[in-house]
Amino acid sequence: MPKSDVVYHRLAAREYRSARRWYAEQSPSAADRFRNAVGASVERIAADYEALPHMGRAYRWARVSGFIYILITRIQSDGTIMVVAVAHTSRRPGYWRRRK
Repeated sequence: MPKSDVVYHRLAAREYRSARRWYAEQSPSAADRFRNAVGASVERIAADYEALPHMGRAYRWARVSGFIYILITRIQSDGTIMVVAVAHTSRRPGYWRRRK
């Protein structure tokens, strides 16, 4: 099965940058680990989207290993996978559901 293209919703990209900036303030190595963990999650998403757990009908999610974040995803009409949110697991559940 070929890998799928993965893109970020503009607000998800902002969330990613904000989280990475926070980790960088704590430690540059933590920011690097976060970047690498998000990259590994995106690779898993692209490689085998159907294996991800469901979150409602239209969404799936992938854990960012070693961090308290998950990537919320959905399939676009053109088959592209969109990361809808880079969501902290303990804050504002479901806030991303209205994103197009």
